[in-house]
Amino acid sequence: MVGVTPAARSEGGASSSQKATGRATVLGILAALSGLMFGLDTGVVAGALPFIAGDFHAGAAMQGWIVSSMMAGAAFGAMFAGRISVSFGRPGAMLGAGILFLVGTFFCAFAPGVALLIVGRVLLGLAVGVAAFAAPLYISEITVESARGAMISFYQLMVSLGIFLAFVSDSFLSAGGHWRWMLGIMAVPAVLFLIVVLILPHSPRWLMMRGDKERARKVLRILRSDEEVAEAELADIHDRLSKSSDAGYGLFRSNPNFRRSVFLGIVLQIMQQLSGINALLYYAPRVFEAAHFGTNAAVWATTLVGLTNMVFTGVAIRYADKWGRRPLLLTSCIVVGASLLGVGAVLAIGGDSLVAAILLCALILLFVAGFAIGEGPLVWALCSEVQPTRGRDFGIGCSTVTNWVANWVVSSVFPLMMLAMGASWTFILFAAFNGLFVLITLGFVPETKGASLERIEANLFAGVPLRKLGEPENNGQ
Repeated sequence: MVGVTPAARSEGGASSSQKATGRATVLGILAALSGLMFGLDTGVVAGALPFIAGDFHAGAAMQGWIVSSMMAGAAFGAMFAGRISVSFGRPGAMLGAGILFLVGTFFCAFAPGVALLIVGRVLLGLAVGVAAFAAPLYISEITVESARGAMISFYQLMVSLGIFLAFVSDSFLSAGGHWRWMLGIMAVPAVLFLIVVLILPHSPRWLMMRGDKERARKVLRILRSDEEVAEAELADIHDRLSKSSDAGYGLFRSNPNFRRSVFLGIVLQIMQQLSGINALLYYAPRVFEAAHFGTNAAVWATTLVGLTNMVFTGVAIRYADKWGRRPLLLTSCIVVGASLLGVGAVLAIGGDSLVAAILLCALILLFVAGFAIGEGPLVWALCSEVQPTRGRDFGIGCSTVTNWVANWVVSSVFPLMMLAMGASWTFILFAAFNGLFVLITLGFVPETKGASLERIEANLFAGVPLRKLGEPENNGQ
């Protein structure tokens, strides 16, 4: 089980062996269920879209708006997620997201036309934008460094599981074209998520930012393995907070080192979206149909994509805190880039032979596997880890908004790119982006395995190069 690996820790004069308790692991998993909602709402549209287009006579541009309206809502929601998270706490933000998930689901399932369907998708996007901000942040704040990468990656596993379950549901309902059931069944996990959020305690770091030291101490004693470890971590948090009077945009404006971490988070999220993954997930049936798959075969092949995504995200959970973030991210970019080149080549050659179909499937599955071990889960982990306590809500807010804006652009433009450039050159372009991301990872991405959030923050404000933020303090200078 993730979250139980012991690790030595020496921060601020405190040194002790620590491990995550069962409570911290369970609470992290419960918070990660917001990723399940994210994945369900992301994946369900792939199977429903052809039937929606048929019923509402939606062309390529309108289909792009139906898909991308959720991303636009998510970008808007992420803009306010930091303020909501500061005011009401991370669990409070997730509770609001759960309510929006439920309302948006009903709008989508009962929409009489495209307009109300898009309204429902926007509401779902608002929910996703807030939840995708609050959940990884919450998990990073309640988990010890020895298990943090695995636990944040577990959030991405829930996203992958949601996508897979949505694809499976779509596959069974596609024979009758029951797209309203595809969208409406999301109400069940939305209610479950609302119930789960009610039992989550506030994170110790948020409580300390509110000046509630006693409640923070109480929560830490529940989360950590012993009282000494809890007290040492409480002292670290207090020390980091006392060294900065600015927060959020004020810190961004006044401190160039904080600006570095914010820009790194923004670049990482752009990397994730330009990997090409969401273009495939949203329009996977169309991609398979371009390779002469039948409609039902394309939907089932899409389900296999979701299964691969989920399985290899499990690999990231298993090895993120053993092999490290940088090796997995580099491997991910290389595998994704190479497989997309192959996809482009197969689509360029064309043909409807069985060999071409099998080869295309294999390359797409390799692409998804490569994404799932690095560019998917580790981007969220790194964006949560590199931001300092005082500016964490602002920094993660900036990177999350960037993720959804880039997601919206890709999902809006992709069907038009397929028409204008053809499927082959579209995927070759995504392959070129991944080649660039290898260079960015080598030059700027830090190895944060085993490093406490307080150590990363101290190195950031000491001016240590970004790629060395996870090393012992001042070692990078």
